[in-house]
Amino acid sequence: MSIKRLSISTLAPLTALALLLFPELTYAQEPVSANSNHTALLASNDPQLAANKKLVYDFWREVFEGGHLDLAPNYLTENYIQHNPNVATGRKAFVEFFAKFKKPKPIAAQIEGPLVSIIAERDLVILTFVKEHTDPKDPTIKYTTSWFDQFRIENGKIAEHWDPATRQ
Repeated sequence: MSIKRLSISTLAPLTALALLLFPELTYAQEPVSANSNHTALLASNDPQLAANKKLVYDFWREVFEGGHLDLAPNYLTENYIQHNPNVATGRKAFVEFFAKFKKPKPIAAQIEGPLVSIIAERDLVILTFVKEHTDPKDPTIKYTTSWFDQFRIENGKIAEHWDPATRQ
């Protein structure tokens, strides 16, 4: 008995047939999970990276989630650069935009959103979150993906922000 190697040209039609017969396979996904140990996420062997992570983390808790926009000067440079197409550049523009729907509330001890990771490299910090969506083909099905916010730190304050937002 000999074992024959399967080539890509042999596997491709079989894969296509499997997807036609079992379309649910195309939606197989491992759910994105949050990490509840924020202390571990904030840790770094490099004191500067740890400080950058903490700066972004506290900004998110106090200003973004907590709605304490009066604290924005503690975290954002005056000329803060915004790459989200829905929010203008500048600390003042940030505050004016979010003041429309963020009201101050008690500041939580940790970020309330489902945080997956905090990554710091050089002057950049990335927060990654779980984002839940409804399946467009079946509104009874929910699925998760990830969302990120990336920040650039300059002289101890957030100077720039990126996220995957599109115009609304």
